[in-house]
Amino acid sequence: MSADTPDEVEVAPKKKTREEKQKEHLGRIEKTLIACVLGIGTGIISFLVISPSQIEGFQSYTILALLIMIAGIVVQRHIFMLLRLGSQKLGAKDWLYQGFMTFAFWFITWTLLLTKGA
Repeated sequence: MSADTPDEVEVAPKKKTREEKQKEHLGRIEKTLIACVLGIGTGIISFLVISPSQIEGFQSYTILALLIMIAGIVVQRHIFMLLRLGSQKLGAKDWLYQGFMTFAFWFITWTLLLTKGA
């Protein structure tokens, strides 16, 4: 029975050159940098849009700040397309990472700006 089935040949993945690895690494750095800059930008926008005196726990203004941050995550995809950084190749894990980086920088920036006035 095994004589009837053709043997499958396993193809080894092509080994990447140093230049290809370096190009991929720079692309990942660019994507991370965009997430960080957008996080800082959305943190500043949240601070400018919402007065620190209005922040008292989880209010509608806090939800507005979260929506601003989420808009920053959505804008990333369009920036990636404009810069041709291969947004189609990004999977769910990659977008989760991009979203977390944006969230972390948004939270840190907004918190620092809010505590500066206290």
